[in-house]
Amino acid sequence: MQGTEIELKFTVVDERRLREQVGELGFALVTARTFEENTLYDSPDRRLRGMRQILRLRRYGHKCTVTHKRQAGGDDRRYKSRIETESQVEDCDALEEIFIQLGYGPVFKYEKFRTEWETAEGHFVLDETPIGVWAELEGPPEWIDSMLERLGVGQESCTTESYGKLFLGWKERTQSPADNLTFEECGAVVKS
Repeated sequence: MQGTEIELKFTVVDERRLREQVGELGFALVTARTFEENTLYDSPDRRLRGMRQILRLRRYGHKCTVTHKRQAGGDDRRYKSRIETESQVEDCDALEEIFIQLGYGPVFKYEKFRTEWETAEGHFVLDETPIGVWAELEGPPEWIDSMLERLGVGQESCTTESYGKLFLGWKERTQSPADNLTFEECGAVVKS
């Protein structure tokens, strides 16, 4: 599957209230809170990063997905817009071995607990990460703007940064020695 992904993240101040709002806005639950582990792969010279592309394996519950993302055109920098190609795969470990044999090794891992909802117009996720709780709206820009307004979220709370960039900012602020955005490395307590 390939398509253009248009999204925007925002920080979550009151997770309980946000979950209530999602229900009030008519979103349907797609996936209950599920642990997700992501590994990014690149060549030793970071060729993909240099081209602003990612190659990712995601383990999400019992599913394994391979994803390639690259920059999409467009002038509106208020949203992150990328061309995404992804497919579910049967065996994550086998695909990881293929990547390694082709010269792409693991360069960054990030974990979160994700809950997903959707409407006919778009997708809403709540990500509980080791460095805070984030929400993400994915869909047409007009729908994203409408949802932000209905949720009472101001533009100052929004970002187009990846979890990798958010992690680097957190590392700088906290002086953490962590190399990956994992609960163990970040010393975060996992809520049950």
